Amino acid sequence: MEQPAQPEQPDRPAEPGKPPRVAVAGASGLIGSALGRSLAADGYEVVRLVRRAPRAPDEVRWDPKEGYVDAAGLAGCDAVVNLAGAGIGNRRWNDAYKRELRDSRVLGTRTLAAAVAALDEPPRVFLNASAIGYYGDTGQRAVDETAPSGEGFLPTMCVDWEQAAAAAQDAGVRTVFTRSGLVVARGGGAWGRMFPLFKAGLGGRLGNGRQYWSFIALRDEVAAMRHLLARDDLSGPFNLTAPQPVTNREVTAAMGRVLRRPTVFTAPAPVLRVVLGEMAGDVLGSQRVLPARLSESGFSFAHPGIEDAVRAALG
Repeated sequence: MEQPAQPEQPDRPAEPGKPPRVAVAGASGLIGSALGRSLAADGYEVVRLVRRAPRAPDEVRWDPKEGYVDAAGLAGCDAVVNLAGAGIGNRRWNDAYKRELRDSRVLGTRTLAAAVAALDEPPRVFLNASAIGYYGDTGQRAVDETAPSGEGFLPTMCVDWEQAAAAAQDAGVRTVFTRSGLVVARGGGAWGRMFPLFKAGLGGRLGNGRQYWSFIALRDEVAAMRHLLARDDLSGPFNLTAPQPVTNREVTAAMGRVLRRPTVFTAPAPVLRVVLGEMAGDVLGSQRVLPARLSESGFSFAHPGIEDAVRAALG
């Protein structure tokens, strides 16, 4: 098994006697909380952006809808990380929720990018979340970062999401977009909802099961972000996915093996379309996405295989 790359330290040192400072929006989410724990364990000062009045010294107020962020709280930061956004699968999509999905990402990114650009001493890097939804349904075709955006709601949202960081890029701040795949974790996201079903013996393939799922273990997601934060020569989009995407049928089999449960149930495509509405198109769609730029940069995955990633999530 490949060993994970060791977290790299910022190339520009913090002030003498002070730890490196990183601001994180979306710090309470699955990925944000894991990233915050990883950074804090290595001695970083993690500043959390919150939408309410701050209750602790490590909190900074912001309001993405109003375009406001307490810029003083970003002063002295080596990096600003934006992982904020409403959950894609939290609710059935309708026009109002689709607007919330888009605005929570685009307005938040625009607000932080403008704040970063306006600082007298901007951070070394602005890392902004994105998603492999950028590519749309790729079918059996493998794609990397050179592929164009797809068609539909999610690809259009992802394009707008990344373009909203223009102020930081125009100000000369190194800007990174992390196009994440499905994160294998128990604590949240799509996989967090799947584990209880499979543990109960109710798991199974979705539709015909031939659609590709581009996944990444939570540990690798965090390690990849830290790799991108530390490397001053890396900017632009990076696919955060394991090197070998697998089909939904293969995911189902791996979950059954690891959890030692039967996987005889199936969710037919027509049923999913009734239950999920428009979102069913993304559940049944196929995304075979490769992390070409991440691999070329020298990053090594700790959990490159699906079964290993599932075991890591349980551990």
